[in-house]
Amino acid sequence: MGQDDEAAAGNRRGSVRPAALLIVRITAADIGKRVTIRHRIAAGSTTLTDVMGYLRAWSDGTVVVERHDGELVEIAETAMVAAKVIPPKAVRRVRPTTSDGDTG
Repeated sequence: MGQDDEAAAGNRRGSVRPAALLIVRITAADIGKRVTIRHRIAAGSTTLTDVMGYLRAWSDGTVVVERHDGELVEIAETAMVAAKVIPPKAVRRVRPTTSDGDTG
């Protein structure tokens, strides 16, 4: 390793960069849209979890997300670490089949 390589490596060792920017990019105007939210599991906790579904309500400092199975998840606005609107779930197409073996 040359002197320039060592200097460059030394600069990287001391720096800490987040892998992604954690920004809450949703508002009450996004009610009805599909969202993903990363949030703390308990007040003051450093443990995070994600919820994905449709934003159903946002009032009094609490957001409500409806998961795909219909479960409603309440999240304190202050517990949100990152959130964004995501595209609707893709619909899978089912290919029609014929029972008589005719391909034409």
